[in-house]
Amino acid sequence: MRALSSADHRVSPPMVTIPRQYNAADDLIGRNLAAGRQDKPAFIDDAGTYTYADVDRRASQFANVLRKLGIDIEQRILLCMHDSIDFPSAFLGALRAGVVPVAVNTVLTQGDYEYMLADSRARVAVVSAPLLPLFMPLLPRLPSLRRILVSGEKVEGTDELASLMAAAGESFETARTTCDDPCFWLYSSGSTGAPKGTVHVHSSMIQTAELYARPVLGIDESDVVFSAAKLFFAYGLGNGLSFPMAVGATAILMAERATPAAVFARLRTHRPTIFYGVPTLYAAMLAHPDLPPRDASRLRRCVSAGEALPEEIGKRWSTHFGVDILDGIGSTEMLHIFLSNRPGDVRYGTTGKPVPGYELRIVDDQGAPLAQGETGELQIAGPTSAAAYWNNREKTRATFQGIWTRSGDKYSQDADGYFVYAGRSDDMLKVSGLYVSPVEVEASLITHESVLEAAVVGREDDDRLTKPMAFVVLKPGHAATPELTESLKAHVKSRLAPYKYPRWFAFVEELPKTATGKIQRFKLRALAGGR
Repeated sequence: MRALSSADHRVSPPMVTIPRQYNAADDLIGRNLAAGRQDKPAFIDDAGTYTYADVDRRASQFANVLRKLGIDIEQRILLCMHDSIDFPSAFLGALRAGVVPVAVNTVLTQGDYEYMLADSRARVAVVSAPLLPLFMPLLPRLPSLRRILVSGEKVEGTDELASLMAAAGESFETARTTCDDPCFWLYSSGSTGAPKGTVHVHSSMIQTAELYARPVLGIDESDVVFSAAKLFFAYGLGNGLSFPMAVGATAILMAERATPAAVFARLRTHRPTIFYGVPTLYAAMLAHPDLPPRDASRLRRCVSAGEALPEEIGKRWSTHFGVDILDGIGSTEMLHIFLSNRPGDVRYGTTGKPVPGYELRIVDDQGAPLAQGETGELQIAGPTSAAAYWNNREKTRATFQGIWTRSGDKYSQDADGYFVYAGRSDDMLKVSGLYVSPVEVEASLITHESVLEAAVVGREDDDRLTKPMAFVVLKPGHAATPELTESLKAHVKSRLAPYKYPRWFAFVEELPKTATGKIQRFKLRALAGGR
């Protein structure tokens, strides 16, 4: 057996026993009924409060709706829904029926939805009413799509979800699924090609709860949780559904976009104890004039994922609220966080240490493990890895290699065992023959008193050599001037090696981002142009 390098981090997995015959919905719902939580609030959305007994009833009603529509076990349905009680009802109801829900982003184009419906061959689409105009023209164009069910306000000429569920039976015999059966899909980002249908199995959701939510977050039934990340996102699905249901906690659901004002309203009204956000939202909240004082919240845990959390943001949040942000990284392919900072062991500027139950290694371009301190690709092994990309054997083979899943993220490991993010593999810059991490330059820029957000990409100069270019969003009250540009250059030079400073600056009103808060650097690269 070969010796493990210092960058190959293996953790003995905790014992999480999943029986062969297993249904994720019956587990998540049934454990709460067995514990006597029938009358305990499970979800609070913009319209009301729903107990665990309500969730059980609604899931069975939706499963009966699917059966009446002739949707069979293992067939797919597409969910394009804002966060309300209808999402967990449809998601869990589909699982109970052995049907595979495909949860998709709610801010995509009609072309994106047509592609996903055709690729998944979904028989039914469940759509929030405001999104219906994007879907109705697709019905006659897609032979596999039989019906569109509308969640929310009734729309004439459509099948209203509420009416169908009200007429359905309130009990349902759960499909005899196994722990390895396809459970649900999530489409991965399409920034490097067509989106990929990522297939997860029934055992994965409870594994993320038992490996991360309980031991790392310390979540329990007394918690009230609120996730700014939506349920269609892998991060949000754990935060707002499987984690709270695994322990009998209460989840706050919010249909509208997660602006600072919308988040502040929930923090004040519902006083959650656990909050999940993304770095750009944390930065915007800290810069907002209506930031609540420390005593206006009841937060005991805050979590960040999606992108690396800048050290400056973490420290400012901790100073204001007296609660650290636990920065971690997960992926659509691994379902949730596998590398994280811990309560009482937060080192800002790092992504922490492996979550017990996951094995991590850092490798070079040939797949050989690297020594501690060297930067390479992060790979993960763990029980929540996706089964495959649907109908895409080439990309499945490239990403899922034996027990290892390739992340596409560049990392190094410091002398104390903390993992340090260097950027996406395709975002790394080579300047003067040396690699430069955009994340490192961005983290330096946001420590300047005038900078709210920054994103760094490569741009070619007149000699066709790549140099860093920065796109900067300024804080209110600060103006873009030549003097500020020089000040920013000097600021970076004082903190990093001189070759890493941005040669060009563009001051913008906002950075392009995905619905989950990730900066779309490919759009900035197109804007940067060059020469």
